[in-house]
Amino acid sequence: MDQNLHSPQRRLIELRIEHADLDELIDRDAEAGDRHGDELSLRRLKKRRLLLRDEIARLEAELEPPQPA
Repeated sequence: MDQNLHSPQRRLIELRIEHADLDELIDRDAEAGDRHGDELSLRRLKKRRLLLRDEIARLEAELEPPQPA
């Protein structure tokens, strides 16, 4: 059971959920149009989202090997 908690598939799901949460948070900030908000915080959120996207792509490639030619 402990193995399932640390499986690459579970990690991929967790990363996708975190990425979706960040998407929603960033979109909400953009819709609010609050230019007095913390721009640095928004940039950090976007950078984290990008890192998550890269990690998701890496894990997907690891879990789904390329198709034979």
